[in-house]
Amino acid sequence: MRRQCIKVPKKKGEPARRVLLGLEILDNSMKIGSDETFLYLPLSREPAPEELENFPAEYELTDFDFEPMEKKPVPEDLLGFSPAYEVIGDIALLEDENLDAQTALKIADALLRAQPNIKSVVKPLTPVIGEFRVREFEVIGGEPRTETVHREYGCRYKVDLSRAYFTPRLSTERSRILSWIKEGDTVVDMFAGVGPYSILLAKSKKPSRVIAIDKNPDAVHYLRENISLNSAKNIEAIEGDAREEAKRFTGTADHVIMNLPHSAHEFLDSAVLLTKPGGIIHYYGMTSEDDLFESSVELIRKAAGKAGRKIEILEKRVVRSYAPHQYNICIEAKII
Repeated sequence: MRRQCIKVPKKKGEPARRVLLGLEILDNSMKIGSDETFLYLPLSREPAPEELENFPAEYELTDFDFEPMEKKPVPEDLLGFSPAYEVIGDIALLEDENLDAQTALKIADALLRAQPNIKSVVKPLTPVIGEFRVREFEVIGGEPRTETVHREYGCRYKVDLSRAYFTPRLSTERSRILSWIKEGDTVVDMFAGVGPYSILLAKSKKPSRVIAIDKNPDAVHYLRENISLNSAKNIEAIEGDAREEAKRFTGTADHVIMNLPHSAHEFLDSAVLLTKPGGIIHYYGMTSEDDLFESSVELIRKAAGKAGRKIEILEKRVVRSYAPHQYNICIEAKII
């Protein structure tokens, strides 16, 4: 297909390409052409003379016969609809537990064909259940496994989705918590799982100590693997009930992370016990849209009151929508 283009010497091709990208006039629907000496950069429109005043090469405006860029298929192209899924490491997790077998197989085939980074496709058979917050899965395509390594903010998290809970949807929230941590702080992660909060904080080298607790032995197994995988030095992994472990660390925490939104309220007394004067509890809950924060604030206030302390609310925010009219919220409460 004949198109107007800019002809430049090959050795100046990459700087020229970057300039055209910055001007938004490089036609990415065409493959860049070449011969023994020159590159031919396809244009989506003719550039104005002033746009090329500082062009990083001797150039010539000319025409060239270009080949169209091959369009990679996306799952929507193959299916005719947009499937609901999230990617954890190299595993695609379908979000609809009620998909019929035929539709699930079609989606798995489309994902594996369109996205080479996906090696396995799984479908949940249950919601998150039990005290260990796990789900049952069926592998419906690709490699028969539920273990993977997920990368996030320079950290790597090994996890078996059928043995420990993990979601990439809280990556932004985990990064936000990092902004609260000061150098030398002690952090207690009461429900650490495989370590996505604890390891990110520890690797930042801000806190002097991170205490990561979880009751699920499989989660703690992966937590310890991930501490080693990320060379995180200032973190202690503890298998145990957060209520009992809190007694060992009374009054030590500058920050207490309570990321167990369905039942964190049951552990507020222990969280207050952990927190030193002036320390902050990062409380996560599930609330309805007609009572986003107030009932949760009152629960925190009552727990502090039992210990003869008061609270100052520093921030209240909606983390994400969880279900119709239901939200995952976070409250930052200073314990005074």
